[in-house]
Amino acid sequence: MEHKKRTWLGRMRKVKGLSQDEVAKLVHIDRSYYSKIENGLRAPSEKLAEDLADLLGFHYSVFGMEKSPFFFALRHSKVVLAHFDLNLRYTWLFNPHADFDPVLAVGRTDVEMDKGSGSEQLMQMKQEVISCRMTMSKKITFTLSDGDASYDVTCHPLFNARGVLIGGSTEAIRLPVCILPKVHS
Repeated sequence: MEHKKRTWLGRMRKVKGLSQDEVAKLVHIDRSYYSKIENGLRAPSEKLAEDLADLLGFHYSVFGMEKSPFFFALRHSKVVLAHFDLNLRYTWLFNPHADFDPVLAVGRTDVEMDKGSGSEQLMQMKQEVISCRMTMSKKITFTLSDGDASYDVTCHPLFNARGVLIGGSTEAIRLPVCILPKVHS
């Protein structure tokens, strides 16, 4: 059976300053079982996924996305998906531009990774979504290693299984570059 290590989960645990043993004790499971979850060898039950998410500060649905056909369909697309907490720090990032490592992004904000105006606009949008608890969409341009790139970004408030606001989610679609043909006189 093929498995994919959940490096994002280990990063979330480390951002919270917890060992595998501490996480296991706090969610009432054996450390070796938690280790298998983090290493992608086991999938947690929905209840355990919710407990881990509450403890480490992410949305439990991330575990379900791993097996979703959408996950496989989108991984080579121009679509970027993310979750962030109430402090606007990434808790999960899928399919980012090559300038960004999805594991290293966990626990960091957009402006901690990139000081450009696009990152500042994205942070402002996220803060508004958290404050208003409403979905917003906006075109944002980022300066990347391969030039400026515009994205159609939609941001939603994100609630845990008990209905408590825990952050937000974004989906961003890289817009095609329009190059106008040269007009010869």
